[in-house]
Amino acid sequence: MPTPPTKRRTSSARQLASRRIFLMRLATNGAFAGALVVISLAVGMLGYHGLAGLAWIDAFQNAAMILSGMGPVDTLTTSGAKLFAGLYALYSGLALIASAGLLLAPVLHRFLHRFHLEDTADEG
Repeated sequence: MPTPPTKRRTSSARQLASRRIFLMRLATNGAFAGALVVISLAVGMLGYHGLAGLAWIDAFQNAAMILSGMGPVDTLTTSGAKLFAGLYALYSGLALIASAGLLLAPVLHRFLHRFHLEDTADEG
């Protein structure tokens, strides 16, 4: 039995999605970006607490500062903690880029779609 065709969210490939659909897409991507930040913060806190022996509040502060791009607060003494901090800092840079991409994707997609619609309207 053949699978039914998938339904489009807009009635036509030439029609721009409604503002409601756009806002839903923006909210969905925002939720994914927020989840990425929360999970990244939790991993950082666990690492700083377990490997560096920091109290939970200090682990939160260090993880949040690295995740936001500000840098570490406490001095780390063990090799494991230093290795974790370096790897976490590298990961945090990628997580920042991924979050920004998730947040900007619906906006840029809508802009490019609108630009394409204007371009095809001029042709035909």
